[in-house]
Amino acid sequence: MRTIAIGAALSGALACTALAVPAAHADTAVGDTTVSNVVVNGGKDIAVGTTNSVTFKITFTASDPAGIASGQTYLYHGTWSDPDAFWTQDSDGGTTCTSGTTVTCTSTYTIVPEYDVHYNALAGTWHVGAYAKAKDGDSAKKTDVGTTHVQRYSKLTVNASPEPVAKGKTITVTGKLSRANWEDHLYHGYTNQPVKLQFRKAGTSTYSTVKTVYTDSTGNLKTTVTSSADGYWRYYFTGTSTTPPAKATGDFVDVQ
Repeated sequence: MRTIAIGAALSGALACTALAVPAAHADTAVGDTTVSNVVVNGGKDIAVGTTNSVTFKITFTASDPAGIASGQTYLYHGTWSDPDAFWTQDSDGGTTCTSGTTVTCTSTYTIVPEYDVHYNALAGTWHVGAYAKAKDGDSAKKTDVGTTHVQRYSKLTVNASPEPVAKGKTITVTGKLSRANWEDHLYHGYTNQPVKLQFRKAGTSTYSTVKTVYTDSTGNLKTTVTSSADGYWRYYFTGTSTTPPAKATGDFVDVQ
């Protein structure tokens, strides 16, 4: 088994855990404790760039007639029996549970890019699990109750020219799609990706897709359109499992 040390510098009790015998830690149920309704980051993907810390929460429901004493959550990349990386947040400051027989437990994770993500291969699908211990000693663990995407943050630019332009003349629209590289902590062009060129006529609030343009070998975009009316041009990238969507700020062109 190969375990990548990602979580050593994360806040709270978050840590990369070497699972010496992963198979021994499969789903368990002792007594009548249950765990359910696990949600990562409010159901949204987690985008991590090169410098800014990213904080997110995992919540789940735990239940036992005797009351819940503590909870814990897990995130792992790969398979439970042979994970590439494993993050866990226990009740020692990282996970808190409300009081009662059916409670909500919340874990808080903070990722510091410079210290905690060093491998681009870890972008994509992560699995999530949860554990709860009851006050009478019963417990329950679910090792794969959902997934989330931990993604490489993306950026998108646009420039439409000339400005102004005569009606019926050609407008050239350039731009660049880039994303975080977790191995050198810089941004590099995202190559061979479909990006939508969109237009919003002045005085309206909705963009419409005009065409799809593919990024080149350095992430650059370039295409031409015929001018027809004043308005805003932008590029829009819908995202992939490893990279979140990105929208460029619209560039206004005055058509005369």
